[in-house]
Amino acid sequence: MFKRLKEDIDSYIVRDPAAKSRLEVVLCYPGLHAVIFYRIAHALWIREWRLLGRVLSHFAKIISGVEIHPGATVGRRFFIDHGTGVVVGETAEIGDDVTLYQGVTLGGTSLSQGKRHPTLEDFVIVGAGAQILGPHIIGAGSRVGANAVVLEDVPPGVTMVGVPAKVVLRRKKDEDTEFCAYGTTGGMVDPVVRTIETLRAEINALKGRVEELEDETINDDTQNDTKLDVVSGGR
Repeated sequence: MFKRLKEDIDSYIVRDPAAKSRLEVVLCYPGLHAVIFYRIAHALWIREWRLLGRVLSHFAKIISGVEIHPGATVGRRFFIDHGTGVVVGETAEIGDDVTLYQGVTLGGTSLSQGKRHPTLEDFVIVGAGAQILGPHIIGAGSRVGANAVVLEDVPPGVTMVGVPAKVVLRRKKDEDTEFCAYGTTGGMVDPVVRTIETLRAEINALKGRVEELEDETINDDTQNDTKLDVVSGGR
């Protein structure tokens, strides 16, 4: 338990340059408070002390602003930055070294009792306000940009942005585990802008083809008129 706690604290030191000491992290980081309460509540949950686990989870939500259902499965070095508004559903599964920012929802879209919340594999980063809805698998090393809405499985090592979220960047294998604040990197292209540019290129190509056809039609008409004039003059 204490080894896990030390790992959780160290993850804040590594991933947040504002954290100056472990004592500061312990006293001032609501995300860490939520994770500590979750680990206790989860231990109660799996031992069938479920009401007590839920009560403890509710208390953690009040003091930290983070709601992690005690039935969720959370790996090592789970980092919640800022914390407020984070929601992790009952059947969510979170791997090691995962980062969530404020306002993230790992939500369910089904009323069934089975698996209905997302699975986040190792080293996933989810930006502020992002929503991952349904029992989708977010591949290892993937990044979900701020305010994105993910409604499908995400391949490993990609960056998703937009509503609904689309792939805007694929990274090399050796970059998958590099930490990137808020899940954003340089070189990303807005999928809406990319779509507009594609449509613009297609429209320009169609305009060019129409102009070619018009020129061909004009040339054909001119040639026909010339032939008629020659025939008329010969008579």
